Amino acid sequence: MTDVYQQLAEAVGAPDSPTIPRIFQVLADEAEARLLLAASPPATVEELAERSGLDAGEVERMIDPLFTKGLLFKSKKPDGVRYYRVRHLMQLHDSTAVALDPPADLLPLWKRFMDEEWDDFSRKLEEILPASVLRVVPVGVTIEPESRVLGFEDVRAMVTEAGSLAVTRCSCRAIDGACGKPLEVCIQLDRAADYALERGTGRPLSADEAIEMLEMCEREGLVHVAENKRSRGLVICNCCKDCCVNWASVRTGLGKFAAPSRFRAAVDADACNGCEDCLERCFFDALEMDEDARVAKVHDERCMGCGLCQIACDPVAI
Repeated sequence: MTDVYQQLAEAVGAPDSPTIPRIFQVLADEAEARLLLAASPPATVEELAERSGLDAGEVERMIDPLFTKGLLFKSKKPDGVRYYRVRHLMQLHDSTAVALDPPADLLPLWKRFMDEEWDDFSRKLEEILPASVLRVVPVGVTIEPESRVLGFEDVRAMVTEAGSLAVTRCSCRAIDGACGKPLEVCIQLDRAADYALERGTGRPLSADEAIEMLEMCEREGLVHVAENKRSRGLVICNCCKDCCVNWASVRTGLGKFAAPSRFRAAVDADACNGCEDCLERCFFDALEMDEDARVAKVHDERCMGCGLCQIACDPVAI
């Protein structure tokens, strides 16, 4: 393995991975890899040429292909455009997995990484995280919670207040997809939408179309996940149980990668008919049947507050 690819793996925080250098190798030749190593901090074409030792014309020719592949990003300022390389592993995952016409080996390599390395990598990442990267957003389209949902926790508000919207394929299901759930449901907001449209990996959405998509995702049993910040954020993922990277923290027991919403499920034992539909909907084993009373009961410590169980509850017991 040529050293430039190992250096790139180290640059995205995966120095010990046997797979990430191979992913870089199938996406970039050695000259492109040298350019990527030079693209931190952000730099102009001329600065990249100087840092990498490549001809400025050659750098110029490399930029669009590397941008399309999801390896190079643009920082647009009044004084011109600067370019910077992919910064961390999750950005590499999300940008390259949905690239147009990916190399034949790319998605199988990502699948190998997710199957063999991701849980361990995620655990190490969580151990140093000061706070959760993502948070579950309770269903805000098909149910009305009794207590007011704040704007930043309301998916309807997130899409109606966005300046621009686009939808891309889900990077996790592009890699795996064994669940059979809808693929084109990753909603991008504002500059993330602009990026997806410029790169050709997304198509534009209106707010009404985005809300219809969110309703469909809730019917399909997908959990809304957004960035863990009080502002709107740039993406609404609609995550399945099987393929999604966000639930490794549930499996490893640390639970820091994705934070729960402010809500928890509660069961009205008098209304519950014991149908068990809610158990089938829950990703997190937060519901089980009380065998004596034949009603559902909630394990609060496992509940992520997504609301999918409530949608499935015909007797409105949750």
